[in-house]
Amino acid sequence: MTKADRPARIRIVLAAGALALSPGLASSSYAEDAGSPKHTLSWMSARIVAEQAAAVDDAAKEAVANRRAKQLIAAMTLPQKMQQLTGSKAEILPELPQCYGARHVSGIASLAIPTFRITNGPVGVGQNDCVARSVYEAVKDNPNPYASYVAYTHPTSAKATALPSAMAVAASFDPAVATTFGEVIATEMNNLALHVFEAPGVNLARLPILGRNFEYFGEDPYLTGTMAVAETKVVQDHGIIAMVKHYVANEQETNRQTIQESVDQQTLRELYLLPFEMALKDGKAGAVMCAYNYVNGASSCESEHLLTDVLREDWGFTGYVQSDFFAMKSTASTLTTGMDHEMPTPLHWAPDKLQPALDKGEITVGDIDTALERRFTQMFKAGVFDRPLVQTPIDFAAGGRKAREVGTEGAVLLQNNGVLPFSPDVRSVVLIGKATQVYAQQAVAGGSMTGKPMGAGGGSSDVVPEYTVTPIQGLRQTLRERGNGQASVKLVLVDDTNTSATVDGTQTTFAAALDEAAGADAVVVMAGTVSEEGADRATFDGLGGQKLAASAAAGTSLDWYAEKPNIMATNRPNDNPAMDSRTVAMIEAVMATTSKTGMAMARKTALVLKDNAGVAMTPSLVGTDGPAILEVWFPGQEDGNIVADVVFGRTNPSGKLPVTFPYAGKGFLDHITPEQFPGVAATGSGDQTVEYSEKLNIGYRWYDANVSGECAPVKGVNPCVAFPFGHGLSYTTFKLGKARLSFDKASKTYSASVKVTNTGKRPGAEVIQVYISLPESASEVGARQPPKRLVGFDKVRLESGRSATVEISIDPAASNHPFSVWSETAQNWITPAGSHTIWVGRSSSPRDLAKAGSVSF
Repeated sequence: MTKADRPARIRIVLAAGALALSPGLASSSYAEDAGSPKHTLSWMSARIVAEQAAAVDDAAKEAVANRRAKQLIAAMTLPQKMQQLTGSKAEILPELPQCYGARHVSGIASLAIPTFRITNGPVGVGQNDCVARSVYEAVKDNPNPYASYVAYTHPTSAKATALPSAMAVAASFDPAVATTFGEVIATEMNNLALHVFEAPGVNLARLPILGRNFEYFGEDPYLTGTMAVAETKVVQDHGIIAMVKHYVANEQETNRQTIQESVDQQTLRELYLLPFEMALKDGKAGAVMCAYNYVNGASSCESEHLLTDVLREDWGFTGYVQSDFFAMKSTASTLTTGMDHEMPTPLHWAPDKLQPALDKGEITVGDIDTALERRFTQMFKAGVFDRPLVQTPIDFAAGGRKAREVGTEGAVLLQNNGVLPFSPDVRSVVLIGKATQVYAQQAVAGGSMTGKPMGAGGGSSDVVPEYTVTPIQGLRQTLRERGNGQASVKLVLVDDTNTSATVDGTQTTFAAALDEAAGADAVVVMAGTVSEEGADRATFDGLGGQKLAASAAAGTSLDWYAEKPNIMATNRPNDNPAMDSRTVAMIEAVMATTSKTGMAMARKTALVLKDNAGVAMTPSLVGTDGPAILEVWFPGQEDGNIVADVVFGRTNPSGKLPVTFPYAGKGFLDHITPEQFPGVAATGSGDQTVEYSEKLNIGYRWYDANVSGECAPVKGVNPCVAFPFGHGLSYTTFKLGKARLSFDKASKTYSASVKVTNTGKRPGAEVIQVYISLPESASEVGARQPPKRLVGFDKVRLESGRSATVEISIDPAASNHPFSVWSETAQNWITPAGSHTIWVGRSSSPRDLAKAGSVSF
């Protein structure tokens, strides 16, 4: 019997045993200052037994599902098995004749196998298995074999709530928000009779210009994993299979189908694999999506190391692996190395390829059975076989209310200068944006394009909403609801040259537009960085994506844009050219205008950013002479309401940055090499290879480590960083007491605590963050360790004048391995000897952190 054939519960025990024998943990001891004695393996073994007991119900449920799966497979013919291995070509769904679908596996009525339906994600029920039947009627007789592909992207796709981006969820620093986010999605998936949610996405913001950053949870693996666990749990509690993606090192869109990613094993384990490990171990996700890219020479969908050694042997994963759409590169090796389900259509696993592989002995029927067993087990466990395919109406009003809640929770107040919140009694408001940009004109989601409805871009996260709220609608409605319906709210749109403009649609000059701003009581400027699946925010010399025509950092500017965000931008006028909106110059001109209201422009202007993953900040905008700055990411359909709720003080912002905002010219991308992005062609090969040569230094870790030599902190402030990871202000103020560290003998965990007091006049929330600095010996294990890593956080909500003590647990045995590093020599996690310093504070900036204590192993 192979390891893959062992029952699920046995595999879990074996995986736990491997953890218990971790060489670092076996030899470490607790620090005296934490009040803890030397420890042995006994306490960890006891905890593993307790955790296993808690998992009995889940394991028992899976065991029953597994038996049903085996019984079903035993009744199937070989052709039926082959048919079930892959998605189906676009067709009218027998159970749902109103749907023309292309994201499903056709059912087999004689075996009571239902049509198995899949939807994209992760920011709502995106492109799914139901476009209008009329689309089918229009293409059914078209001889072009690609005509049916319209079923994947047609804007008649079933409607759903267009939620704020996953980056906004991460910015909440609150797993409860991720739960709300997932609950909306799962509820609407059940309304639409869907079974698999291709999410959460847990790739990291290694590159701030990655086109799909908005679908993910930022630059930190622990924050990402924590949000993914919360979302996965609630989705699967609703009988939906969560599919964690894109496995793994899928951090660029440029040439994503062929790119060769070279990542050392330590960096993979400590950064890029970690969120997957957390989502699978703690969230119990039922499925994983393998990616387009190659990792260390092997296709992600046929890497035995990743799909078998790591997923199943190390982590005890018992779910199934699905390919990203058209990601498979072969027939036999994908099946034998751990892939289970090809999507979207039978290509490499078509019968005419499977049968020759069987005849040659390259694969066996047992291999096919194993792949089906893994997927059928998750289907039975989720109840897919036990509920009819029936669609019910979506409560769009309820979805909208929750979308609005998620968006306000994720809003981050970067700087204020006393501007916000605006008084609801203002007499005049001017909303300013660029005529070529969506930010001030439309509700913004991934891939939003000026003049086109939401969901028109074509990316996986495009959701077709029932309604949208534009920025000006939100501002006007909020003022009306606050009893100020007579206030004037004007929309000013400026051209790219900053010479002409329109005011409420009437053509005028930029100078006249500035005069409108000068006379207004409140000025709201909107800008940002739209992006989408299919392209990174970078300018290339032609369409090959092999050579940059401008600095990689150009795409982090508010000025950079391309007409089509899902297509590679170039320096050529006819090939989706990269353009310059001169947005920063427009904002500087607004700030330099002499106010006519007696209130300086810096005291009445708010810059609202709507971003993929943050921007490189121009120094003139940061500081006391700059505007208030509010980051709302991609707000989705409730855009206008979310912004208005925050700027007029209906809600108090409490979000924190899940990514670092550098100063322009000082960021990671200003120092990146072609080998790091977009990659270089290896000798004798046309395929590009990307080297993750920065190793463990991504995001705030790169700035903390002063890799560039320009970022040494001055009085606790990093000169390269405008707004640090974890930063976020409030309309109230908070005071933190002395940070402390304690040890709980019963649970064998540490606890970092601090008293938090709301010293302001409004109720609000603060996020307390815990970081660990590893001892110098950690860098002797492999790559040099960055100065610190995030290991915990908690959001506390307090009324004015009230206090609470926040306690954040740090579990040495947790799936994020807080005290440990990956040893390539030992092929295991080890805890380095020496003193591990625990920091507590309100951001990753040194000035915002205080030492709580240390732990010695």
